[in-house]
Amino acid sequence: MNVEFGRPQEADSLPRLQLRTKSQPSRRTLRFRLHLSLILLDIICIVGCFFVAELAYPIVGPQQWVTISFTVLPLYLVIAFAIRAYSVEVIQNVGTGVGRAVRSYAVAAAAVLFIAFYLKSSEQMSRALFAIGSLGSVVVLGFARAWFGRTARSLLGGNPYTVVLIAEEGRMPPSNDFSVVIMAAAFDPESQDPAMYDRLANALSHADRVVVSCAPERRNAWVHMLQGANVVAEILAPELAGTRPMAIARAAGIPTLVVARGPLSFPDRILKRAFDTAVALAATVFLSPLLLLVALAIKLESRGPVFFVQTRIGRANQQFSMYKFRSMRAELTDANADKLTSRNDDRVTRVGKLIRATSIDELPQLFNVLKGEMSIVGPRPHALGARADAKLYWEVDDRYWHRHAAKPGLTGLAQVRGYRGATNYDVDLLNRLDADLEYLADWTIWRDLKIILLTFRVLMHKNAF
Repeated sequence: MNVEFGRPQEADSLPRLQLRTKSQPSRRTLRFRLHLSLILLDIICIVGCFFVAELAYPIVGPQQWVTISFTVLPLYLVIAFAIRAYSVEVIQNVGTGVGRAVRSYAVAAAAVLFIAFYLKSSEQMSRALFAIGSLGSVVVLGFARAWFGRTARSLLGGNPYTVVLIAEEGRMPPSNDFSVVIMAAAFDPESQDPAMYDRLANALSHADRVVVSCAPERRNAWVHMLQGANVVAEILAPELAGTRPMAIARAAGIPTLVVARGPLSFPDRILKRAFDTAVALAATVFLSPLLLLVALAIKLESRGPVFFVQTRIGRANQQFSMYKFRSMRAELTDANADKLTSRNDDRVTRVGKLIRATSIDELPQLFNVLKGEMSIVGPRPHALGARADAKLYWEVDDRYWHRHAAKPGLTGLAQVRGYRGATNYDVDLLNRLDADLEYLADWTIWRDLKIILLTFRVLMHKNAF
């Protein structure tokens, strides 16, 4: 619902302002119902999967599935609430909802196994039933959460919050992304009038968030007025747009603007590092015959080192030495990437053409992953001299430096979308930059897995030369 008032409202009309009709629940009520429905959906998924597991494996007796499911379920719900698996975020973002549900179940299942082992009751528990029910629960929870997220967003109309704008005359922001707009002439924030506070309370009775656009000298008065309004309240400060603040904090008792955070929390960094190490170790061992064969072929074809080592920009804009199989003649390699590789580049050897076309030349970066300089998935690291349309990358878009908030990756979202090869034009870089920033803004371990799987589709790409 989007209502805009073209002129100041009369004071008497404000109590009649409604953000809903009697036949329609407020968005806050709707969110509560959706959260309750999501809890019931999770319970049905888990209990239902163990019931089906008992039908599929009936040897253990009819009571086992009841015992196991109602042991796992309370732990799952406690963990799910603890990691905000029922927050508004899971309605807005399907991937977040699926990831938190699966993570909650994994921790709950591990806790049940530990408790059963510690109490020496694991022998009475059917391992087959537990495994079948748990696997089914993870799969069904994922699909059910994905379906629920899509359905919930359509019910809410895309925005689960009711956002009210209070704007002083001449202070209307250009965006119209508000549920209700109220002209501020009906309120005097510097007054101590109880009737006025009552009118404000009625106007905001169903609001989840209120934003005030006012003159800078009146901000303190509006802050005083809104601090007792029992609603998330914000004051527009357009002059701060250039600093792009994320939050307000304090240092030495003085308010500060939070302008940057790492994209991953500490637990997420541990999870991603463990995942990277496990995948890199397994891939190095599995691919070791291929690595040795490629190294031998490079050595036999042309003189020079097997590896090409180049300085790239890594996490936090720190430079590091990245490894690749040498694909060019040693005397013609370009350490600074002043000249990007072109199709039919005469610097590339015969072996080099093959390993570049199949992305095999990138495999030594597994060693960078093991050293902790790179990740399996992340923004691709660029050389210092790389250019797009004769401009250095950071000259094309000043957001370029933001992509280095996480470790660079062997593969990434930009690569699986086909943004590879030479950057002859600005748009070639901008497409990659937008994909990299999207990845950093919405990271989950499940998205990393998806990108890894999608990478196999683009190993041999038309732009890989």
